[in-house]
Amino acid sequence: MYRYFIQPQLNKVNNSLIGYELLIRRRTTDGWRPPKHFSDIPVSIIAEMLTAATSRLVFKIGSVSVNLNRTQMMDPKINAALIRSQDQLRPLKLNVELTEEPGDESITNADLKPMLQRFIQRGMELCLDDVGTGDNQYEEIQELIPYVSELKFALQNFEQSFQDAAIQAKVIYWRDIAKKENLRFILEGIEDKADDQLADKLNIDLRQGYYYGKPYLLKVKPDDPD
Repeated sequence: MYRYFIQPQLNKVNNSLIGYELLIRRRTTDGWRPPKHFSDIPVSIIAEMLTAATSRLVFKIGSVSVNLNRTQMMDPKINAALIRSQDQLRPLKLNVELTEEPGDESITNADLKPMLQRFIQRGMELCLDDVGTGDNQYEEIQELIPYVSELKFALQNFEQSFQDAAIQAKVIYWRDIAKKENLRFILEGIEDKADDQLADKLNIDLRQGYYYGKPYLLKVKPDDPD
């Protein structure tokens, strides 16, 4: 069984909820666990879950974010589900977070562009997730910048803590790229008060992490297990 959990995203400066991220989990004998790769999940299940989850979201917020890798983004079934989901959420925005995974290497930026244009035309927004990790370096994603509204930096992708000067330098680098390109910048993985205060110091408004709220199950059926 797969279900979506949701985690809040906040604007710390004005202390407001700006959206939720949908995080897919699989029920195991050890409880709900994230899949090792999104590609492990059958396309038909993602499409069904996405439509069901967004039909339940009636929060007065700006957006709902969902993670997809390049292969999934190009899939017709998922595309149809995204369009249905955006129609259900309107006037809320569906924010598609593009993630990088093994197996996506054959899908180029040029392949993605027509799909990204269609998403934008349907009222969706796009986020480049996990910037600064793996192939998500500026030189590799620069040509996608005109299509996106947001960059997300995930602290949990690195072994060092946010208190490490090298990680802070990476965060500042991507924060400044977002500012230069007139994009939102969201910092994910804020774990404690020290992280929160450091994000204040670095003038980062948009944040996500356990310090502000852990993911919790979005029940689509009354008998969904906790």
